[in-house]
Amino acid sequence: MSEVTVQGINIVYDVVGPLDAAHTIILIHGHPFNRSMWSPQVDALSPHYRVLTFDLRGYGQSDLPPTNKTLLEDFARDIAALMDSLHIRAAVIGGLSMGGQIALAFYDLFPNRVRALILADTFAQLDTPENKALRYRVADRLEAEGMAGYADEVISKMVCPATLADKPAVAQHVLTMMQTTPPLGAAAALRGRSERKDYTPLLAKIAVPTLIMVGDQDAYTPVPDAEHMHQRIPNSEMVVIEASGHMPNLEQPTVFNDHLLRFLQTRL
Repeated sequence: MSEVTVQGINIVYDVVGPLDAAHTIILIHGHPFNRSMWSPQVDALSPHYRVLTFDLRGYGQSDLPPTNKTLLEDFARDIAALMDSLHIRAAVIGGLSMGGQIALAFYDLFPNRVRALILADTFAQLDTPENKALRYRVADRLEAEGMAGYADEVISKMVCPATLADKPAVAQHVLTMMQTTPPLGAAAALRGRSERKDYTPLLAKIAVPTLIMVGDQDAYTPVPDAEHMHQRIPNSEMVVIEASGHMPNLEQPTVFNDHLLRFLQTRL
């Protein structure tokens, strides 16, 4: 574990893999998780690539500045500053769920710093008015009540029924990440996501290799959301991972990693 001050806040991160690796892979966790969600991918990628994982501002062990709203662009600029501090000019940028939306925001702001994109279980379009209002209500609830009740309610949507039944350690990892996320950080991010721009117009402008992955039972960002991106991003690849929900990187890590490694080895 390492720590660096960027944009006036302390960001906690891990970086592993060969110092002379040809490429750096930066993986962005989703909401309401932390950098530990990428452990299976770090293990699979680090023999071949330099791998950087970190806790977003307001999540895990990283700081949250005094604010009640964190925009996707705030997260993206943190990543650029973190890259600067580590002397990383450009990298493969990957993210799951909110992390995927941050990856799109990063490409929108810093396209020359992206060598490839990995978009897992995420979507580009705006929330419906109902979902936007829901994010605000959940944010207020998290600030008032904390994470425990929310985590118990959504675990059955974060992972698929087979994971809950057959992989209790995976389900517990997901639940623990949610339970231990700082409520103020999660609430600020929810409000910021509700105010995000529509990234659909950006998709046709993406000019780097892009891998889109989604769990076949994802209740939050179902397969049609992945198809929406795949149809618009030139020369993108799309993979549907069976027997997984919103967290295929943890629910089916071997399959997820195999597709990820194949993509990196053939498209970079």
